Parts: sequence; structure tokens; C-alpha cells
Amino acid sequence: MTSEALRIRPFKQVDVFSEVPYLGNPLAVVVDAEGLSTETMQHFANWTNLSETTFLLPPTHPQADYKVRIFTGSEEFPFAGHPTLGSAHTWLQAGGVPKVDGVLVQECGAGLVRVKHDAGRLAFAAPPLTRFGPVDDNTRAQLAAGLQLPEDALLDASWLVNGPTWIGVLLGSAEQVLAVEPDLPAMGDLKVGIIGPHKPGAAVDFEVRTFIPGDAMVEDPVTGSFNAGAAQWLIGSGRAPDEYVAAQGTVLGRAGRIHVKAEDGEIWVGGASATCIEGTVLL
Repeated sequence: MTSEALRIRPFKQVDVFSEVPYLGNPLAVVVDAEGLSTETMQHFANWTNLSETTFLLPPTHPQADYKVRIFTGSEEFPFAGHPTLGSAHTWLQAGGVPKVDGVLVQECGAGLVRVKHDAGRLAFAAPPLTRFGPVDDNTRAQLAAGLQLPEDALLDASWLVNGPTWIGVLLGSAEQVLAVEPDLPAMGDLKVGIIGPHKPGAAVDFEVRTFIPGDAMVEDPVTGSFNAGAAQWLIGSGRAPDEYVAAQGTVLGRAGRIHVKAEDGEIWVGGASATCIEGTVLL
């Protein structure tokens, strides 16, 4: 860490994408991060040992309400989904008032991201895909090996890059998604999300799992950025309706629920957030 002066800062830990606290994806949020260096932010994010930690700052763009920097334990992300919703939830709880009533504008590495209230939940406008299209044959073979599935079980596989470099893999059913026992080392440095439909009449429409490389490949409990990219891919290709709910984290004992809606040419990705820990940190 650098030698900037330490001071007490407000801190919250928020559970995102679950109606029931402690069944979603946790996020650490430093509410007032002014004066912190990138090195200190990265060090603290590593220390929290969560998938992401965010730092709220005054905006530098005239249209933005606040700025957020998003860190995993080892790197900074330009955008991520559950940190966006959890940060917006925390900013509002801390007394933030948006410039435009009902719509927050978040400034982050990927640019400006709008967040709005939708059916009692916060939802973000999915950022555009900066890379989209089928993977090559070698990558497809690596995906099949990593998922321990025959290649013909992968109905489609596409790059879905919107900050994080996701690859989306479509399987034939939610049951197939839940049954996958991945060979994580075989995935190498690929960041992979798999999705499959539930049977008609089920409580949710799709089942999702995501696998993230790093010092050790891990399965993420609930992943907003992947679901944002997958929604654009599946709705755009007619494989999903304009509004649906996806479940994620089931095999980890979580109950993540991602609410997706296509509206006026945009994809909105929403979920519930709850503050579970509140206090201060010395940074």
C-alpha cells in the first residue's frame, strides 16, 4: 500500500441479485474513496477476499451522479454487473440524489451506465458488446473439454465482451447446466458462462453458471455482466423472450435471480440488493 494518510471511511457489504439476504453475491463498497491510490484500492480489494470491491468517488463527467472503480482481488474492471447494482444501492442509501429523477448515471471505466428503478429493484442498462460473434473451432474444442461435454452439446458459443471478456455457451436445458462438472484447469484463461432454458411453467426461465479464471478458477455466485451480454445474444437471436428471469448460484447454495427486460431498444438487467454489513474502515 502507498503512504497516503489513513482516515475512517464509511463501508458497507451488500448482497446483490437475491430477494433474500445472504443468498446472492456479496460486494464490498467503500463509500468515500477520495484520495485513495489505485495501489491501495487494489490491496484492499484483495484483502476483502470477495469477487469484487468498489470505491465510490465524485463524478468527473458532467452527466454522471457518481464515479465507481471496480476491483477484483487481482485487477480493475471497467464494468461489472453486480458491482454496478450494489454500488448504486449504496450510493442511494448514503443520501445520493440523482440529477435526473428516477435515473442514476454511473461513471466507470466503460463509460456512463444508467441505472433505474424497475418493479422495486434497481436495473442497469446493458453496455454495448465490444466483441460479439462465434468462437473459433479451437476455442470451441477447449470449451467442450473444460465443460467435459461433447462438442455437439454446445448448441452455440459466442464472445460476449462488455468489459469482462466473457464467452457464452448455450446448452439444451437447465438440467444440463446444473449437471456440468467442469475441468477448470482445461478452461485455461477463458472466462465462461453457460446458460440453458428451464421447462415451460418453471419459476424461472433460464439457469446460468459462470466460471472466472484467476489465481484459481472459481465459479461466481451471480454475474451481472455475463447476464447482460447473454441477454443481448439470446433476445437478439430469438432464443429468449423480451422479458425473463434467470437463476444463478444454485449449485453453490445461492438463490440469485436476474430480471431481464428488453425495452425501447435497450436491455435492462435488474436485481434486488440488501445491505448486510455497515460500518467504517481505516484506509
